[in-house]
Amino acid sequence: MVFSSVLFIFFFLPLFLITYFLLPKKFRNAVLLIFSLIFYAWGEPIYVLLMIFSAFINYLFALLLSRKNKKLYLTIGIILNILILAIFKYSDFIVENINLIFKINLELPNLSLPIGISFFTFQAMSYIIDVYRKKVPAEKNYFRLLTYISMFPQLIAGPIVRYEDVMKEFDKRETNFDKFSEGLYRFLKGLYKKVLIANVVGMLWNSISTMSEISFMTSWLGALAFAIQIYFDFSGYSDMAIGLGKMIGFTYLENFNFPYIASTITDFWRRWHISLSSFFRDYLYIPLGGNKVNTFKHIRNILIVWILTGLWHGASYNFILWGLYYGIILIIEKYVFKKSQEKWPKLFKHLYAIILILIGWVIFAIDSPSSLINYLKTMFFINKPMFIDSTFLYLIKNYAVVLLIGIILSIPFKLPNNKFLNGLKAFICLILFILTLALIISDTYNPFIYFRF
Repeated sequence: MVFSSVLFIFFFLPLFLITYFLLPKKFRNAVLLIFSLIFYAWGEPIYVLLMIFSAFINYLFALLLSRKNKKLYLTIGIILNILILAIFKYSDFIVENINLIFKINLELPNLSLPIGISFFTFQAMSYIIDVYRKKVPAEKNYFRLLTYISMFPQLIAGPIVRYEDVMKEFDKRETNFDKFSEGLYRFLKGLYKKVLIANVVGMLWNSISTMSEISFMTSWLGALAFAIQIYFDFSGYSDMAIGLGKMIGFTYLENFNFPYIASTITDFWRRWHISLSSFFRDYLYIPLGGNKVNTFKHIRNILIVWILTGLWHGASYNFILWGLYYGIILIIEKYVFKKSQEKWPKLFKHLYAIILILIGWVIFAIDSPSSLINYLKTMFFINKPMFIDSTFLYLIKNYAVVLLIGIILSIPFKLPNNKFLNGLKAFICLILFILTLALIISDTYNPFIYFRF
């Protein structure tokens, strides 16, 4: 079940909200748990048991951390979490590489990927590590922990919510009309970003990425299209998750902060998928020594973090290459451009960041090595493609408006607060809602990119 579906908007969400607010407050956690399990089981009827098992494992090991041999229990708990993730997400990739290296022909497990397994596994690991660090107490109520791990607003595509950020709200959370309205507006904002921009621009990227031959300009148009698609797809989902949480009294931290206005790649990764970046920083990079070590170890730490960041996104060499790509750029920024970068003109810094980001998204999006190489060759005029062709002119004519809207909305701006503009905003919101519903009902292109992670 996805947020941008008729089933969720017209049936699941209204039924949940009616049940949630009509029953006494003492039943609200139970209502949230039941609906969260139904939400996940709707698309993953078998794998909901895996999530319940994962929650139980982490519940048990968090309790064991109050005894002696804490490091042993923590280590076993982390290994079990990683093992669950590895079996379901990386088993085919591992077997393929064993076959390649040893020239054998082992059968691939071909296990289907449980939706959101990377998100709820990392969330569970952050919980037991924080219990070990005594940042949070071990939860003695298994069902409350299961509710935390399974909360449907952020279950399948984040943001990665830490237990310390929401544990007090399980006991006492504020719900009122203003907060509900604010959450509803945030949800609708994310829905519009997803359906009206990400889905539309996604069709442009789909068209370009499946063409056998493209011009130089079309290749950069495709890179721009995917950059806009993935940003509005993922940030739109995060907006919907944050909005849903706010509607029922939970405060989830922001996951995006206008990443495409970044002036460096370091700045970009402070703004993009903040919950994942902070997870790797706090639970891997800093424990490895962070930047408080010698140069060799610091470079090692950066590469480890970014190769694993790539792998987190998927079991494919293009994701590893993507992580390595960013790791190398960050090393260069820290050790080569550290002083000179501050003196660069603002426009040059921004262009530098955007070009590298667009190249990175091409690496991320294309999993076929030969297709990736050919696409990059076209982007850099190596295979001498046509500079511009009729296909580019046709596509830019059809998608120019939505691309321009996507670019404008990627830049922060604030409208004045007055009655006329507030009324106009409400009217535009209504029109966008009608248009969004029309597109959803028509059952057009409606994927969520991060569902496969």
